[in-house]
Amino acid sequence: MSTNESLFNLDYQRLIGVLFKYALFGGAGIFILSFGFLYLSFNVYPVFYETYLDGMFNAGGGRDAYFYLHPFILAGGLAVLWYRFRRYLTGNIFLQGIEFGLMYGIIALIPILWITFSAINITTLTVFSWLVYGTVQAGIAGVIFAWLNNKK
Repeated sequence: MSTNESLFNLDYQRLIGVLFKYALFGGAGIFILSFGFLYLSFNVYPVFYETYLDGMFNAGGGRDAYFYLHPFILAGGLAVLWYRFRRYLTGNIFLQGIEFGLMYGIIALIPILWITFSAINITTLTVFSWLVYGTVQAGIAGVIFAWLNNKK
């Protein structure tokens, strides 16, 4: 795909295929690394995660599939963002991924976490952990997307 294509001159069938591939690989990477990180975090700092035993959080039940599909939904949205802004990211695949993750964290996560913190009774540490977690997830996706982009 040329980076100079206008939105009206795109081959949408190819674009959907590329975005689907990025979402699949990015989602798998986010899923594996994020759940590994969460497992490690639960074991290292279990007291912090006791806050999730609050009734506000859905602990099990019929909506678990939504939780496990989250990395793939996130990767799909990030793939669209990557496709539109990839030409502005410089450096090797790791620097591109870090820059992409930071861009997402600043543009998307800080505003939504700001409003979440103002509306829901959660601690500053919880909000900060969500910011780090989401930014790292986007960074993981960015590294995978850069690798896929350079692999062509």
